[in-house]
Amino acid sequence: MSEQSQLTQQQIDERWMAYALSVADKAELENEIPVGAVLVKDDQVIAEGWNLSILNHDACAHAEIMAIRNAGQVVKNYRLIDCTLYVTLEPCPMCAGALVHARIKRLVYGAGDYKTGAAGSVFDLVRNEKLNHQIQVTSGIFEEQCATKISNFFKRRRKEKKALKKELKHVQQGS
Repeated sequence: MSEQSQLTQQQIDERWMAYALSVADKAELENEIPVGAVLVKDDQVIAEGWNLSILNHDACAHAEIMAIRNAGQVVKNYRLIDCTLYVTLEPCPMCAGALVHARIKRLVYGAGDYKTGAAGSVFDLVRNEKLNHQIQVTSGIFEEQCATKISNFFKRRRKEKKALKKELKHVQQGS
């Protein structure tokens, strides 16, 4: 019996979500919102992506989009049939639309996005029967770790902005 057949789907999803969390660290190292995405086919990484919107000055440079773009180049096709996308944060409407157009088979995400989520939280574009493709969704894999990573990032950013504001005020008072 192969290792793959001995693992449950939950164990496989947890392994790849752990990988997506490590990819999110790449975004954070670049001072981007720490979201990581990994595209997997036949239990092999096809491509990965992380948020680059700030660095690239590109509102479309979300982790999912970057992974889809990279995967298209690898497989030489914009259709990513039988692929699973693991992403640390629920996709927004833009990314959900791209997943549908790419024909992603499965979406596995960690934390829900209760402001712009489009895979069940606010909208459910990926399973909308009016569209020509629907995606199987599994949510909540390492939800707490994924949510904490993003929450800690924003806490740190707010603290840094507050410190900078305080420093500027101090400099202005000193002149």
